Amino acid sequence: MTKKESTPQGQRTIMGFDFGTTSIGLAIGQEVTGTASSIGAVKARDGIPNWDDIAKHIEQWRPDLLVVGLPLNMDGTNQHVTFAAKKFGNRLNNHFKIAVETQDERLTTADAKARLFEQGGYKNLGKGNVDGMSAVIILESYFESVWQ
Repeated sequence: MTKKESTPQGQRTIMGFDFGTTSIGLAIGQEVTGTASSIGAVKARDGIPNWDDIAKHIEQWRPDLLVVGLPLNMDGTNQHVTFAAKKFGNRLNNHFKIAVETQDERLTTADAKARLFEQGGYKNLGKGNVDGMSAVIILESYFESVWQ
């Protein structure tokens, strides 16, 4: 995969990840509009995805930046999975040579479930749907933090 020329800030395509040990949600967003859409989830084993699955999404969307949700305790302190998410971000950077940033993801799962329930009731609350919507919320909060 070849590295594309640098896209100016404000016009980047950004891929978001909701890290989990069994499933990793993905979303794609456009910085210019500040919006994101779910592109589903990939399965993981102990937090390690099939890297070919991630590569397919990277090749299709060609993001300029990757944003990984950082699971923190409600008081902002690290928890065990915080370090695993950071490690995942480092692995993304090493595999794809694309810059990686992290974004606080406190309460995204609850927000994702609420949004999905509004859109389609209980049948819309499958694990992949929740993880993908969580990735959308992570990206949207990243966009908000950049433009503050």
